[in-house]
Amino acid sequence: MKRRAIQSIISLALLAVTLCNYSCKDDRAEELTSIDYERLFSPIKIEALVINRTDARLNWVHNKEVESYTLELFADDSLTFAGTPVRIYEGITESELPYYIRDLDGETRYSARIKAVAAERNESKWSGVTFKTGTENIFLPFVDGDVEATSVTLRWIPGRIVTAIQLEPGGIVHTVTADEIEAGIATIEGLASETNYTVTLKNGSKTRGVLTFMTLVDIGNAIPVYPEDDLQAMLDVASDGDVFALFPGTYGDGSKIVISKSVEIKGVYPYDRAVLNGYISLLDGAGLVLKDLILEGTETDGSQTIVYGTGDVEYGPLTVTGCEIRNYVKGLIYLNVRAMVESMTFHGNIIHGIVCDGGDFIDSRVGAMRSLTFTNNTVYNSAASRDFIRYDDASGSFPGITTEILVDHNTLHGVSNTSSRRLLYVRFRENKITFTNTIVAATEGIFSNQANTDPSPTFGGNNFFNAPNLFSASGSSSRIFDDSATQENPGFTDAANGNFTVTNEVLKAKGTGDPRWVN
Repeated sequence: MKRRAIQSIISLALLAVTLCNYSCKDDRAEELTSIDYERLFSPIKIEALVINRTDARLNWVHNKEVESYTLELFADDSLTFAGTPVRIYEGITESELPYYIRDLDGETRYSARIKAVAAERNESKWSGVTFKTGTENIFLPFVDGDVEATSVTLRWIPGRIVTAIQLEPGGIVHTVTADEIEAGIATIEGLASETNYTVTLKNGSKTRGVLTFMTLVDIGNAIPVYPEDDLQAMLDVASDGDVFALFPGTYGDGSKIVISKSVEIKGVYPYDRAVLNGYISLLDGAGLVLKDLILEGTETDGSQTIVYGTGDVEYGPLTVTGCEIRNYVKGLIYLNVRAMVESMTFHGNIIHGIVCDGGDFIDSRVGAMRSLTFTNNTVYNSAASRDFIRYDDASGSFPGITTEILVDHNTLHGVSNTSSRRLLYVRFRENKITFTNTIVAATEGIFSNQANTDPSPTFGGNNFFNAPNLFSASGSSSRIFDDSATQENPGFTDAANGNFTVTNEVLKAKGTGDPRWVN
């Protein structure tokens, strides 16, 4: 009996303690939530993103008790907020977030501080963030005829003060005159043909613009070709190293263009490109450069754009730059002979209408490549139901070869658009893959489900929109995912008609995708 009495007393005591604790906690919670703070909380999670080089996008978490915000901007400052602000913005409301600051000085470190304001409360303390603007760019786009073989005409906003124009290579310095400043135009002569130049617009030590360009083909060093000429006959008697400069017009009738020597075929004018109407058959180890052309497949017999036809040889480099490639039935590349290709490079092209009916986009079945480089290209309306890069395992015929595959700064729309198709159908036993800074949009495809595909590609800076199976959360059959990629909507201007200009400020700031649509 005594034991039971003691147990009862203990139980009652515990119950009392529990009730007390509950009551005390409830009272404390009520007390905390009922505190009326006299000062507003400072803005939190402030983010600053530089866009368009000299604009800034600022954002922070809004407090519902805040009526408006005040923002002060300090130049040449890193969170010291010394001296006088260069700009003050008052009355910023929630509806204005994120808040944009336009037309800042280039190459300048700024600090911004923000405080919260409300009529019935004391304003908050300041919260700050710092950012640095990029290089200003007051250059205007080139117009037809500005870039020639040995000269360039440069344009910038008329009246903007500049002191000098610098070009590299060559250490060329042009002192800008008052008349040139007023007009915003200067012509630089004495350049080398087919040379990549970087030009910098200076105002004293400050940079006001940077752009790059390549001078045109010097016809004096090339074989001129006109639409009325027989291009195939000229190729039949070509020697290794010949350069053919094609004037505007159409060449070929849709039939095969046979190339058996290492040659270059270039359009004279990138703004009025010659049309190669047909598909290209590479034989006997030939290398090939195609530049500033339109490759048209509408009237072909249904082949790929470029087909390797001779086995047991080593082919020279293939380089395709600044071209529009369109309307081929089977694919872009077909390597179905036992042959080694030194390199394949596609740079700065627009590729569309490659149906891939009977083949994959880049399709290597029994051959090998030392390297494959695919950069600054746009691909759309192509390979919707086929693999983007197919590279079968022919490693037994090419011992000791590791293929380097680089895919960087491209815009890919609608490619490999079924859950059974792959961007990287790579089965060649030794391969190293880099896939970076690329927009992939509107696809159900996966990266790869092949054991031989590089299991740890180098990823970085990618954006996948409406492409769920490229992320591990999809539970797809892919063996490779890039969960570091963002999922921003690029806001393409008119994807249906081939205009992939990016309107998303975040992607523009990062420079993601084919640069022609971002800059």
